[in-house]
Amino acid sequence: MPSALDLLAPAAPESVAKPIIWSIAGNDSGGGAGLSADQRAAEAFGVHLCPVVAAVTAQNSVGVARVEPVSPELLDAQLAALADDMPPAAVKTGLLGSAENVAVVARWIDRLRARDPRVALVVDPVLGASTGAAFADEAVLRAYVELLLPRATVVTPNGREARRLIVALRQDAARPLTPALSPEGRGSKTAQAPGSSQRLAHTPAGGSGRHDAAGSTGDFLPRPSGERVGVRGEPSSPPSRTAIPTLSAALRATGAQAVALTGGDSADAPGWSLDWIDTPHANGWLALPRIDTPQTHGTGCTFATSAACALARGFVLADALVLAKMATTHALRHGYAAGQGAGPVAARAGFATEPALIPFMSWSESFDFDSCLRLMDARCRPISSENADIGLYAIVDSAERVQQVVQAGVQTVQLRIKTPDAPDAAWHAALRESIAQSLAACRGAGATLVVNDHWRLAAKVAAGNRQGLAIHLGQEDLLALGDAGRAELAATLLPLGISSHSLWELARARSLSPWYVACGPVWPTLTKAMPWVPQGLDNLAWWVHMAGVPVVAIGGILDHAQAAQAAQSGASGVCVVRGLGDDPAQTLPAWQVALQAGRAAPRLPVPAWPHPSLHVTA
Repeated sequence: MPSALDLLAPAAPESVAKPIIWSIAGNDSGGGAGLSADQRAAEAFGVHLCPVVAAVTAQNSVGVARVEPVSPELLDAQLAALADDMPPAAVKTGLLGSAENVAVVARWIDRLRARDPRVALVVDPVLGASTGAAFADEAVLRAYVELLLPRATVVTPNGREARRLIVALRQDAARPLTPALSPEGRGSKTAQAPGSSQRLAHTPAGGSGRHDAAGSTGDFLPRPSGERVGVRGEPSSPPSRTAIPTLSAALRATGAQAVALTGGDSADAPGWSLDWIDTPHANGWLALPRIDTPQTHGTGCTFATSAACALARGFVLADALVLAKMATTHALRHGYAAGQGAGPVAARAGFATEPALIPFMSWSESFDFDSCLRLMDARCRPISSENADIGLYAIVDSAERVQQVVQAGVQTVQLRIKTPDAPDAAWHAALRESIAQSLAACRGAGATLVVNDHWRLAAKVAAGNRQGLAIHLGQEDLLALGDAGRAELAATLLPLGISSHSLWELARARSLSPWYVACGPVWPTLTKAMPWVPQGLDNLAWWVHMAGVPVVAIGGILDHAQAAQAAQSGASGVCVVRGLGDDPAQTLPAWQVALQAGRAAPRLPVPAWPHPSLHVTA
């Protein structure tokens, strides 16, 4: 029997190891940006952050008075102390202060990757304060483009920083790097670049709002005359939305694996906060409604550190940047005043389960985000995951099979007829007849026919009568349509189901106002080869909570117990491909009982985090 002392004893502390990241950045004496913001972001992600001081700033909420980089030797010593005891899964750089410090970081990235090639490097090129106070001279810029960008997993500049880096890249293309700054060089106090120790005039609001992820003032503060002033004092303005993808491509050409070109609001997209991402898996705009707030200090740091934390948790780049967008928007919502100027943003735990933070993601460079809202209005479909009961969702390959399953009582059936390599006129005629027969059967039974792929032909067969007809398309097929094809599809107003396997695919699907999104594979499947990690019931429950539209569980659902578990997660529909067998009239009742049992059971809990659905490769 436990003693009274045992009963009063506190619970044992958690001993679960956390992913580790290093943040090599500046210390903000006002606690708004730099390492302070990085620490808040890491805590929101449940990641252990090692703060490595590369520069010290004398600043508060209204200005920067002085910036002093630490010596290369001191920076090197900090990294050496961490390397054996707390090696990182990811490294994030912020204000580095000198070209020699950039070289120290580059050398350590090479050493770390010699041990583990998967170590990620997130480069946030902090080149200046919001008002024009320069944090980087020509030597620092040159070191960035020659030493850090080629090693970067992702670079996260705002528009002006991107342009400065590209100008430096072009100017120095033919100039060899000096030995003092090479990755193999030692770097020393005597080799410091001119201006690496900077004493800056007191400037208002310095260092705040670099990222502008969801409504900050950005790097450009209006002067009384309305003029916007750049880091060297010359008039400047944010790059246009059409120019940003070109800037991003130029930065990726340096060797960076990915670019997230942050910028917040755009003059040609009022009301939206836009960030452009260019990654190996996907590129496009991430968009959320703009947040008007004066508390914007540390947004750039928060975004970059959030990306590093997500990479450390095992997410691929595109998913990591979606999470960074979510975390930064959440941080802006929870910013607070700490002085007379811009207050710090405050990333907090729990953001990854707020459905409103899932961004829209564009399918191209020129996407009109207002069309998302217009499409929702046109389809008269509120954003809700609870507004449809799709039920058992059968996938079949013939009109005969459609007739068989709807006569048995299935209410949602997908006709999946794949196009052969060389379709002829006879095949097209047979396809049209199959769609017509299937649609007639579904309408007669009060069921819904979902046509996979062949949406134009289905729309022609329907002849303007949308009753009982919907479309399903995969993301690759939607991407291949181009802007004009997707606009044509939207104009049909046919309910649309979209496959989704990852966070970026969920965000991209959201921009087309789908009837449902399919989440899968829930379990391993043999019906098609897939690179995706099975979602499991945890990710399925997260999808249901976050998608904002009904979710259909698909992939590997082979028995009644699995169907019940999928229904218990809250999935509106549960897909079966082979489970109905040869006689659906005999097999369907057991499946329906399983779905009813799952829905009657207590809902599965929503996890704090989804797990990654793709493996990260070195």
